[in-house]
Amino acid sequence: MLASVRRIVTGVGADGRSCIVADGPSPAEMALPGRVDYRNANLWRTVGSPCEVDAPDSILEHRGVAPPPGGTVFRIIDIPPEDPDPEVQRKAVEAVFRALYPDADHDAANARAAGMHTTDSVDYAIVLDGELVAVLDADETVMKAGDVLIQRGTRHAWSNRSGKVARIAFILVDGRR
Repeated sequence: MLASVRRIVTGVGADGRSCIVADGPSPAEMALPGRVDYRNANLWRTVGSPCEVDAPDSILEHRGVAPPPGGTVFRIIDIPPEDPDPEVQRKAVEAVFRALYPDADHDAANARAAGMHTTDSVDYAIVLDGELVAVLDADETVMKAGDVLIQRGTRHAWSNRSGKVARIAFILVDGRR
C-alpha cells in the first residue's frame, strides 16, 4: 500500500501575505471496507467557471465521480492489481462504483473490461506510480509513471495487470455533449 497523499493548500493570511492554510492528508480520503488497497483521495474541487480563487475548501461536499456543474475535481486514486479471477474482479470493481461513483454511466453488461464507464467531462489522467492499462471500446494502451491521457467523454476503464498497486491523478473538468 502506498502512503497517503500529502495535500498542501495555500491562502492569504489576515496580514495579506501568502501562507499555507492546510498541510496533510485530504479530509476526503476514502477506502472501502475489505478493500483497503483501493483508495480515493479527493483533493480539491472548484464550482463554476471562472472559479473563485479564494473559495473555501468544499471537497467534503463532493459526491461521485463527476465534477460539479461548470467546475472541476482533482483526485488521486490507488488502484490495486486485478484479481486473476475475472468474476471476483468484476464484483470488486462494481462494489467500488456502487460505493464511490454511483453517478458514472456504468455499463457492465456490454463492457470490454470491468468498470467501463462514461462521464460528461474532459479528464486529465497522469500515472504517478506503477503501471495501468487504459481500456477503451476499440483500443487499449499501457501507461507508466509520467504518462498522461486526455479522456474526452469516452467510455473507458482502468486495468491494473502489473501485480503492484498503481497511483493515478485525475483532474476532471465538467463538459457537455
